[in-house]
Amino acid sequence: MPRPALYTLSALLLLTVIGLSLAGPIPQDPAYHGFADQRTLLGIPNFWNVASNLPMLFIGGYLLWHSLAHWHLRPAGVRRWIPLLLGVGVFSAFFGSAYYHWAPDNYTLVWDRLPMTLMFMPLLSLIIFDYLGAQQGRVAFFILIPLGVFSVFYWHFTEAAGHGDLRPYAFVQFFPMAVVPFLLLLFPGKVDYVKYIYLILGWYIAAKLAEHFDAAVFHTLGFWSGHTVKHLVGSVSLIYVVKLMLGWRVGGRKVALPLRIEG
Repeated sequence: MPRPALYTLSALLLLTVIGLSLAGPIPQDPAYHGFADQRTLLGIPNFWNVASNLPMLFIGGYLLWHSLAHWHLRPAGVRRWIPLLLGVGVFSAFFGSAYYHWAPDNYTLVWDRLPMTLMFMPLLSLIIFDYLGAQQGRVAFFILIPLGVFSVFYWHFTEAAGHGDLRPYAFVQFFPMAVVPFLLLLFPGKVDYVKYIYLILGWYIAAKLAEHFDAAVFHTLGFWSGHTVKHLVGSVSLIYVVKLMLGWRVGGRKVALPLRIEG
C-alpha cells in the first residue's frame, strides 16, 4: 500500500474511533420512528414510505441475477463475492425497509439496517481492492462484512438491554463517506469508473438530506415526504452502483459482461 494512502487511512480511522469514543454510547432516538407521512393507502400503513422501496427490488434483483449469471467470468475469490453480496444487499433491502416502514420500531429497524451493511461494506471493499491492491481488498472484505453485520446486532442487543449504542453502526455508515473522497484525491484517474463513484456519493448525500428534512419536504410537496424522496433518490444512487459493477475491472482487465446499461 502506498505510504500516503496508509497514513491517510490510519489517520481517518484513528480520528473516527477517537471521536466516537468521546461521544459515548448513542441510543436510538424514539422520535426517529415518527415519520412525517403516516398515511394509510390500500390498507398499507405508511404507504409511500413502504412503496417507495419498490425500485430496490428490481435493481437488486437485476444485480443479483447478473452476478450469478456471470459468476464464472470473474476470478475466484472476493471478486466474485463482492458483486453477489451487493446484489443480496440491495435486493434484501427492499424487504427489510418495507417491513420496517410498515411497522416502525426498534425491532423492525434491525431488518432495515442489516441489508444496508451489505451494500456499504462490499462497495468499500471493492474500492479498496482497486485503489490499494488486491491483498488489501481481500483483507478489507473479510473484516468489513462481519463488522457491518456485527454493528447492527450490537446496537440491537444494547438497545434491548436498555443502553443502546449506535456508534459501531454510525462508523459503518459514515466512515466510507470519509475514506472514499480521500482515495479519489490521492489517486486521481486510478480507475475508469470514477464518475460513478462521484454520482453514487452525490445521490446518496442528496438522499440523506431528504431524510433529514422529512417533514419540511412533506409540507412543501404535499404528496411525498422527505423519507419517501430519500428512498427514490437513493435508488438513483443504486443505479450507478449497478453501472459500476457491470463494467468493473478485475485482475487488470475488464470482465466481458455483455449486459450493460447505457447512458
